[in-house]
Amino acid sequence: MLMFEFIPNTVLLHTAALIGAWGLFFASFTSLFSVVNPLAAMPIFLSLTDRFTEKERVHTANKAAIYMFCVLITFLLIGTFILSFFGISLAGIRIAGGLIIMRAAYGMLNPESAGKKLSDEDQAAALQKEDVSFSPLALPLLSGPGSIAVVIGFTTQAEGVMDYLINGISIVSVVAVTYGLLRLAPISVKYIGHTGLNVMTRLMGFIALAISVQFILSGISRYFGIGI
Repeated sequence: MLMFEFIPNTVLLHTAALIGAWGLFFASFTSLFSVVNPLAAMPIFLSLTDRFTEKERVHTANKAAIYMFCVLITFLLIGTFILSFFGISLAGIRIAGGLIIMRAAYGMLNPESAGKKLSDEDQAAALQKEDVSFSPLALPLLSGPGSIAVVIGFTTQAEGVMDYLINGISIVSVVAVTYGLLRLAPISVKYIGHTGLNVMTRLMGFIALAISVQFILSGISRYFGIGI
């Protein structure tokens, strides 16, 4: 006699659905967090807000998180419309997204040379601005091309309202964690140090590289109708 014989089928179905939902949330959260990489953004955030008071720095972090959420959730909701309007296939967007993420991942794996999220010119220009929350913090630092590509990738894999809801929750979670890290940036950078941040950035880069390869393989398999 099977050990699950007396368990109602509805319970098994609900359990399977719950496991699937948690799996999707974990995958989407990990993917987006790795590409956003708020750990690498902390030193830049401190540099851009060095002249601010503590209250102004907190206010800037609040606004940057809100802008970041608005950008990412917008692309989650209208991603399919963008693809339809420009006639881009799902395979094409996955391969293109994979290449963008791969470029960002390469920068994370080499933070000393190619890992800058902002150029020296952009950072110098930002230091002259009164409000840096939207540009360059939200765009392109926290919600740049790589993270937008990941979010549009979510839309290509979503099969229903529940998938969109789970992906939306993962975006909210990444934004919340990013906001927390920005708030703790002065303490974190002090104790983790430059070397510690580089190590964690390289770890995020490896995960992002794996995600980019998976995106590309998924696009190729969809285009040629094969299973990989």
